[in-house]
Amino acid sequence: MNHLALRRFVSAGLALPLFLSAQPADFPPGFPPGGPGFGPPSREELKLRARFDRNADGHLDREERAAAREYVQQDGVRPARRGPGGPGGRGGFPGGGRGPGGGASEPSSPGIPLKESDVTLFDKEPLYAPGVLRTLFLTFENADWEKELEAFRDTDVEVPAEVRVDGKVYRDVGVHFRGQSSYMMVRAGSKRSLNLSFDDRHENQNLRGYRTVNLLNGNGDPTLLRGALYSHIAQHYLPTPKINFTRVVINGENWGVFAAAEQFNKDFLKERFGSAKGARWKVPGSPGGRGGFAYLGDNPADYRKIYEIKSKDDPADWAKFIRVCRLLETTPPDQLEAALAPIFDVDGALRFLALDNALANSDGFWTRTSDYSIGEDAKGRLHLVPHDMNEAFDFGGGPGGGRGRPPGFEGPGGPGDAPRFPPGGGRPPGGPGGRGGGGPKLDPLAAFKNPNAALAAQLLAVPELRARYLGYVRDIAEKWLDWKTIGPVARQWHALIAADMERDTRKLASYDAFVSGLESGDRSLKAFMDQRREFLLAYKDTSAAAR
Repeated sequence: MNHLALRRFVSAGLALPLFLSAQPADFPPGFPPGGPGFGPPSREELKLRARFDRNADGHLDREERAAAREYVQQDGVRPARRGPGGPGGRGGFPGGGRGPGGGASEPSSPGIPLKESDVTLFDKEPLYAPGVLRTLFLTFENADWEKELEAFRDTDVEVPAEVRVDGKVYRDVGVHFRGQSSYMMVRAGSKRSLNLSFDDRHENQNLRGYRTVNLLNGNGDPTLLRGALYSHIAQHYLPTPKINFTRVVINGENWGVFAAAEQFNKDFLKERFGSAKGARWKVPGSPGGRGGFAYLGDNPADYRKIYEIKSKDDPADWAKFIRVCRLLETTPPDQLEAALAPIFDVDGALRFLALDNALANSDGFWTRTSDYSIGEDAKGRLHLVPHDMNEAFDFGGGPGGGRGRPPGFEGPGGPGDAPRFPPGGGRPPGGPGGRGGGGPKLDPLAAFKNPNAALAAQLLAVPELRARYLGYVRDIAEKWLDWKTIGPVARQWHALIAADMERDTRKLASYDAFVSGLESGDRSLKAFMDQRREFLLAYKDTSAAAR
């Protein structure tokens, strides 16, 4: 951080956060400085289509996929994947799984047969209508479809399926497993997240206006409600992907309820930001926590290692993104918002950071500066968009988790105390490289103290922006962490999927955990919200920046 950025903290009358007074060599393990060379590289997609597309139609038919599958499963074709959910592996944890969210995971078994006459059809309701539980019937060509999806994970091969929804048939829908921990931490035979591309082979094919649908398994969330609740709240503050619930039947077998999430794509940009032509980035999960808008110089190659561009790889788009990073680091505090305004939504960023913290998203910006999206509007401004939301409302050690909350990143609500590191050094709980920490007493300024969260550090060091951010945090606490307001929404969704969750043989946690996770358990959604609201409404920022 240069002298202008350093001066910002002094001018605000703030005590220097710990990371500003330490040299990089003094950083605890797990807190690497943002920049090239730290943290694991992004997953690279293995290109197979062109190599095995013998009839040159742009896709792999059944025989071509068989050849590609045989090839990709050879030793040395790609690095062996750690974790139980890797291609060709058995998946899961020995002895019946770890029980996400503290609920006992049950061994999976085949679900009951279901056909269209067994379910309710919805011919008028929007795809993401909150009170609708529609059913998607997927039919794959191969009986071992799950192993085929495993083999082609992280490749450019989509496994085709016929999808029938509300009496209508969609042909050649591309399907692949999605996610990282939601895949790696789940055994084969249990529910794993899916991505459905309705336009994979037929350009104009879509499901109720949506070309892509994500079916999420709710890993770490026995209620399956966290992502939908986060989306419901966040949509009152900034553009956010919609989420509701969908029953999935595969080759005639009921695979239970998934959270259906809207894709961040051109359609999203057009609907929310007025143009489908804007640039889009995804900031994928990174234990190194490097996606915090740190300025790394003017070479786009240094940013491509961290930020995955989803639109056309245009140098002009990278130049705009890099300019935001540079302005954050080099602009005097009193000029920062005005300098950023033409190309970056500052107020939206404050709302994003407030949601991420107030709702304790343990897989987001304040912990790992990752798992979010960036989109450009019709006027050329960049906006932050929530992405992974199923690990919000976090008690520490994972939503509803059973590991307890370690100390750190939960200051007493006073003048922005520095996080308390574990005795003898080591990784700060809840900081980059780990998902611990958090909880109902998560300090609203936790991201401000994260040495990799340049965006939060620069914006929140400006007194007016810091005060506005804390105002949003308080607004969220007052309006949306009140169980009288959000409880009826949660109960409605809980009741909507309860019968399906009880009979679901592929779910990741027990039905008892699903029931108690709503409001009866001591680590339930209600318990979290009550405790979080109380803490945030009592929080006092006594630094000079707030006066």
